[in-house]
Amino acid sequence: MEGVSCRIRQTIHSGRWQIVRRISVFDRPYTCRRLQRQLERGGLMDGWEIVFSEKEDIQAQAFSRQIGAELQLLHIEQNQVEIRVELQPRYAVVRCKLAAGGAAQEPEASTGLKGAVGSALAGYILEEKEPLLLRELVKREYRFDKPEEQEQIVGYCRQLLYGQGEEPEITADEARQSESRRKGKLALQISAYMEQSQLVIIDGVMRFRLPDYMEELREVAEYAIDEFMMDKQYQEFISLLQYFVYIQDAKIPAAHLIHKGGHEFMILNDRMEQIDANEFDATFKLEVLDKDINFEDMIVSTLITVSPATIYIHTREPEMPVIKTITQIFEDRTTLCGYCRTCSGYLGDGDFKQDQLSP
Repeated sequence: MEGVSCRIRQTIHSGRWQIVRRISVFDRPYTCRRLQRQLERGGLMDGWEIVFSEKEDIQAQAFSRQIGAELQLLHIEQNQVEIRVELQPRYAVVRCKLAAGGAAQEPEASTGLKGAVGSALAGYILEEKEPLLLRELVKREYRFDKPEEQEQIVGYCRQLLYGQGEEPEITADEARQSESRRKGKLALQISAYMEQSQLVIIDGVMRFRLPDYMEELREVAEYAIDEFMMDKQYQEFISLLQYFVYIQDAKIPAAHLIHKGGHEFMILNDRMEQIDANEFDATFKLEVLDKDINFEDMIVSTLITVSPATIYIHTREPEMPVIKTITQIFEDRTTLCGYCRTCSGYLGDGDFKQDQLSP
């Protein structure tokens, strides 16, 4: 009976371990009961324990230093607080508690420590966790499985949130204000949770205790996906135009695109006479302009219709989107000119003295 009893206990124990193990592989921080018991036994009367998942030991140490920096901002001496990092094979714990005795036991010190931990944790989530959360959202909820597409969409998200990238959606000041607002809101929500629990498992808090933050990320991801899809369609259209230009023979030796500023353009031939696109085959032009007519469509379709061997683009604003589009479509057929004798009569001399086309 003893052997049977032993085998039964072993089987039950083995089965329980297997179940916990399977779940733990999916989301270890929430199911590892051993971790929970260890933390409860070592619970702090006047502090909190912040749990990082595996492979985050470096971040845990950086986080502990950030708490110290936040305490300095609150004018709380570090000798009033004990901060210790405990590294385990599968997780890391940052233990924060008030030092024994003296001013450290005053209510202001406890409130200050909670605020410092909440602020540091909010900054950590925004800086370290947010890109991973966005990538997971894009993959799981919106079914973008290709890593390169995930990366591009997350890049759009960062443009929207922080004004990053070549074409940021917001200014640097707006980005700072947005980050400060989001960090402050997160810190308040985390601090509210810390009033209820001394154990803060980061992944669990993000998933189940920050619904407003996660909903904001979803809204940003949806907008970024719309931008990504529009840009993808635009690039496909540009590729089609590039192919059309490639297979088409040149009809005139040269064209001069004079950009007078803003949306005002002139297209001249090699004799500096205004081009009449109606004299050429207008099939492509009619197809392109059949829908939403805008000045960029008109310029591009006219240039494709007249098909010059070389396009001289005379502009003082080479970074303008329509200029970039034309150079992208016509590639090595284009020559950018900031100043020459040809365009000085239309655009003025400005600060330019050197003729860029006829040095």
